[in-house]
Parts: sequence; C-alpha cells; structure tokens
Amino acid sequence: MTVVATISQQIWDMKYRFKKPGGEILDKTIEDTWRRISRALAQPESDQALWENRFYEALEDFKFLPAGRIVAGAGTARNVTLFNCFVMGTVPDDMTGIFEHLKEAALTMQQGGGIGYDFSTLRPKGALVRGVGADASGPLSFMDVWDAMCRTIMSAGYRRGAMMGTLRCDHPDIRDFVRAKAEPGRLRMFNMSILVTDDFMTALREDAEWPLVFDGKTFSTLRARDLWDEIMRATYDYAEPGVIFIDRINHFNNLYYTEKIHSTNPCGEQPLPAYGACLLGSINLARLVREPFTRKARLDLDEMDRLIPTALRMLDDAIDVSRFPLEKQREEAMNKRRVGLGVTGLADALIMCRAPYGGAKAVKLTETWMAAFRNAAYRASIELAKEKGPFPVFDRDKYLAGASVATLPADIRNAIAEHGIRNALVTSIAPTGTISLLADNVSSGIEPVFSYRFTRAVLMPDGSHRDREVVDYAAAAWWAEHGEGAELPDYFVDSRILAPEAHIVMQAAVQKYIDSSISKTVNVPDDIPFEDFKDVYLKAYEMGCKGCTTYRPNLVTGAVLTADEKGREPVATPGDEHESASDIVYMTQPLERPEALVGKTYKLRWPESDHAFYLTVNDIIQDGRRRPFEVFINSANLEHYAWTVALTRMISAVFRRGGDVTFVVRELKSIFDPRGGYWMEGRYVPSLLAAIGEVMEQHMIDIGFIAKTEPETRESLQEAVGESPARFCPKCSQPGLVRREGCDLCLSCGYSKCS
Repeated sequence: MTVVATISQQIWDMKYRFKKPGGEILDKTIEDTWRRISRALAQPESDQALWENRFYEALEDFKFLPAGRIVAGAGTARNVTLFNCFVMGTVPDDMTGIFEHLKEAALTMQQGGGIGYDFSTLRPKGALVRGVGADASGPLSFMDVWDAMCRTIMSAGYRRGAMMGTLRCDHPDIRDFVRAKAEPGRLRMFNMSILVTDDFMTALREDAEWPLVFDGKTFSTLRARDLWDEIMRATYDYAEPGVIFIDRINHFNNLYYTEKIHSTNPCGEQPLPAYGACLLGSINLARLVREPFTRKARLDLDEMDRLIPTALRMLDDAIDVSRFPLEKQREEAMNKRRVGLGVTGLADALIMCRAPYGGAKAVKLTETWMAAFRNAAYRASIELAKEKGPFPVFDRDKYLAGASVATLPADIRNAIAEHGIRNALVTSIAPTGTISLLADNVSSGIEPVFSYRFTRAVLMPDGSHRDREVVDYAAAAWWAEHGEGAELPDYFVDSRILAPEAHIVMQAAVQKYIDSSISKTVNVPDDIPFEDFKDVYLKAYEMGCKGCTTYRPNLVTGAVLTADEKGREPVATPGDEHESASDIVYMTQPLERPEALVGKTYKLRWPESDHAFYLTVNDIIQDGRRRPFEVFINSANLEHYAWTVALTRMISAVFRRGGDVTFVVRELKSIFDPRGGYWMEGRYVPSLLAAIGEVMEQHMIDIGFIAKTEPETRESLQEAVGESPARFCPKCSQPGLVRREGCDLCLSCGYSKCS
C-alpha cells in the first residue's frame, strides 16, 4: 500500500475520496481511488481489462496526476464533468443574450467547471442603448452580476467557483477594468486579464497614442505608455490584472484555421474558443529522477517516454466518458479532442538534479526535458490517430501550415501528414494546486518551491482544526537521507530569493514546447521596489510568453503564505484567495477571541422604525493591523429580533475567518428593499441592510482596514436633481422639508418644528 504524508491523506479524504451521500466510504485506500479512475477511463477501449491495468500502473505512486475533476468524478456516476475549465460563448450586446449566457455559466459551474469570458463585446459605460433611451452601464457592471452568481454557486460544494474575465486593451472601459480590483472585495471570484495585441505593444515601443474603440467608433485616445504604466502599477498594488498576448496565442494556435480565441480558462493555461473545454493531466517529473542529489542525478527520459502514451490515452478516453454541462461544449470537445497533457514537480526535479531554479543549468535541463516531453506526446497522439482516427475537423494541409506545428521535428510532421493526429492540441501546463499536494507535496506545475516547510490549519471531520506540517517533496527526500533538519544545499532555491527575470526565463523556456499555454505566477516579495518590478510583463512579451501574471502580497489581497524570516518555515494565513482557482482547499482556522476587544457602538435610525438600531463592531489586532472581529446588532423593536440575531452571528462568523472580509460590506450595500429605500443625509440608501453596511464600511475606514473612498455629497446630489426649495427631513430623511410660517414642515411624513 502507498503511504503518503498526513496532509496528502487529508486532501485525499476531503476532495477526492469517493463517499456516498450518507457518508459511506467506497474508496478505502488511495489504491481504490486509482482503481476507480482506471476502470472508468478504460470504458471506451475494446480491451477494457488491459487498459484498466495500464492506466492503474500510470497512476500508481503518483507518476501521472489527472486533474482534480477526473480524480474526484471519474467512476462515481455523479452528474459532474471531468473537464476542469471552459471558455463560454461570445456574450451578445443585448440584455436577453447577456442573461442567457449567465444561465449557461451557472449550469457549467454547477457541474464543477470553471469558466472564462471575454466581456469586450459589451458596449462601454455611457454609450447609448438604442430603443430604450438609456445609457449602457458597461461591462464591469455585468461582471459584478457574474461575480454574485459565482458566489452563490460556490456554496454548493467543496470547490469554489472560478472565472476568468478578459477585456481588450482598446476597449473604452479598459481603465475601469484595470482599476476594478482596487476596491476591496469587488470581483473576487474573477481572475482578470487584459487582451494585449501586437499593435498595442508596437504603440508602447513607439510611445504612440492609443485609441479606445468600440463598434468602429473611437471614444477617446491616450498614450499607450500611460495605460501600460497604470496596468503595471495596478498589478504591483493588488496583483491584477494579468496580461494575455492574444495575437500571439491566435498566431500559434494549431487550429488557427477554424477558430478564434478571445479568452482563457481561469488559470490561463488553456486559451479556448467559444464553448471550448480543457481536460488536464500532468506527468510528475519529481517521481522520475534517478540517483537524486548525486552528480549522476538525471531524469529518466525512457520512463517518461513509456508513461506519456498511456497518460495521453487516459485523457483522450476521458473526453468520451465525461458529462458536459452544455451540448455546445460536447460538440466542441468531440470535434477537436483538445487535451492538456503537462508536467508538475519541475522545481523539485531540478533540485534533485542539483540545478538551481532559473539558472543556466536549470534552463538547459528544462528545455531538454520539455522537448522530449512534447515529442513523445505528439507521437502518442499520432499513434492514437492510427488506431482511432484523427480529430474530426482535422485538415492536413492547414494543420501542417500552422506556426506551432512548424516547430515540430520533421519526422513528427511527416507522420501527421500520413496518419493525422488524434488531438488538435496536446500540451499545456496547469497549476496542479492540490493535486501536487496530494502527491506528497511535489512542487506545483513549473513553479519554483515557495518554501520547504510550513504549517497548514486543516479542517477535521468533526469541525475542529489541527495543524499539519507540510514539507516539500525534495526537501523531505534530502532530510530522509541526511537527517532531519540537515542544512539544505544552495541549489535548494525558493521563490522568495528569485528575481522576476528567473520566473520569466523558466516560463519562456517551457513555452517553446507547449502548444497551448502555461499557468504560471511570478511571485515576488512585498518589499520589491516598483522599479525592479515594472518591466516584468514587457520581458514576458519579449521572451515569447503567451501571457503573464504576478503576485505580490498587498493590503487588498493579503498574502497566501508568509515566510518566517528566521528560516524556511512559512505560516499559512487566512484569506487565501489567490491560489489556483481550479483546485482550492479551504483550510483557514477561525481567529481566537481575546478576553477583551476594542470596539465602537453606532446609533442608526431608520425612518420605518420607531426605535433606533445600535450596531457594535469589535476589532482585533492581527499582524499589527486592526481588523473587524465581531458584530452585534440590537434594537428595542422585537419585530427585528430574529433577523438581527441571524445577521449578527453570520457576519461575526465571516469576520472570525479572517482574510479579506470587505465583501460583507459590498453585499449589504447592494441589497435593495422592494418597497423602496430612503434619503439619508443627502443620499439614497436602498434598504436598512444597506444602511447597516454603510456603518460597517465607515468603521472599517476609521480603523484603517480599508481606504477611504469619495462619497456622493449632498452638493453632488443637488447637481444631479437640480435646485429645490425642499430640504432633508431629520425624521424620515426624505427631501421634503419646507419652511412655512416660521416652521419647518415635512411634506412626506408630517414632521414639524417651529423656531
């Protein structure tokens, strides 16, 4: 029986172990999980027993890691998809079509798929909506709707919803898109990337003007450099947006002749057309290193050559056995049979071969390994085409004329010309988040190791939490050989000491051999100077990458892991929102309550109630920063007792989980009372709950938890509605207070006061 680390057992039990709805365990061991997957994926084969055993051998000892949807869903008969992520259809610029696509998105996420959307097709904010005499609200407003939907869908299971939102660099609302995540809590269910064109990069180099255009109309112009600087500053400050070099993606797409790509899946490794789907799996390079840490250390390329055809066949069979949320997605997958076979454990494999990540030796080894990987994968797909036929929309001459296919060795191109190829696109690098953690915490995808030892607070079945030590796979192997705590050699580098260029050079080295794209984040320390950071996207473009994302710990998104400066031990922090969206594990532990807290009580009057509401917000000091910890809402009106108690308990529970809790304010402020709201202090408040949200927001501003935003003033309100002799009533807050015969009289509620 395979023995895995405690944290890996916990991940398996929480996310991937097959259990009946009543809790009966069907996967008794990890071997049972492998057998379940192997049996399910062998169903399309004529000799199912043969391929079940071969599939099992590939899974055994974590040599091949199918993506999480396959591990969790294959062989369970559940109504779920085995595809991790999708790009949805083109959003039409009309209300009916927009909400039809919202429904499609909800159905897709309900089955476990993440989605990507391009919102560039929606007219900009303020543009005329013909036929209704109104101005458009812009793509960002509809992204808010998608975000709210995703928050709802995520509550249905163990995996949070995941979305990618893209906008073209020439859309008139691009600056609003760049700034969107500066507002804490907004669009937290989205990863956001800008579709950057070659023309824009040319304008950037030439310091030229850049027009912002929609439907052939130029709305405004700005310097390309100004827009680029704003993008980089936003990325530095709150880790988004990323960039997708969309012209490069379409130019190097094997299917350039039959599709146009406008977006990617949430983590960026699969640029896909409308209703395209990505099916992922990774070869675990760390398990293929022989004689590790010695001068004879090497990757077993022969073993990789034997493993890849089996792994590719498994993914190809998964297309046939998977469910699909939408029929259009099924048609797209069957016609092109796109798969994303990749690698994980690259950083650990390099360490075990004594090659520091990002160095010249590491780059050379990586290119050697990845060239062999790509060639074996394409040869395996050609062999499948001989047996089962090429993908249905295969066009030999056009396919071979593709820019990416042209880089293949001549013998592979000749074999494609003679036999075709089973899968239109074959390779991709996924983030592999919890799948790598499941496999004894090998390094994820092609990312460097963050740290070699850290602690996670793990949720136990009884609801309690326990700390689990997590040790990197290569470090564990070193300490097993040299003794616990033995000093790590200098080739054990981690992301905290790597310059951004080291990340980019590794991503570029791998991209040469990947026909789709790569999920890769340039992690940098929070104290990196902006001058050392600001050219990272430009370098990614110049070195041939198809996209780039960064992550720098910041006040808006927080930190995923925080390293202890005394050594190599980071501590998992609450608010983990920047992990790969396709495989999230919630392991946050509620903050402990001190005996005494500092707080403040606010008095809130609402025109409908004869009794005031008293809102108390207590705070805790965490990492030298004051943050809200609990809330109490009280009123003498017993009519409100049930919902105020419920709201108190729910909001306090959220606050005690830590992380970015400002979304609570946003959600409360967005609630509209169907009976109407009231004017209060010169502005319209749509509901009592929105008023409570405003009080909480002001408290967070006062304690420095969030930045102050410019409120709508009474003067700006009067500018909007024009001058009026009416003033605002102190009782009902309506703009109906007039002066008559020396007295103030409210025309709305009858309030009067004489002086």
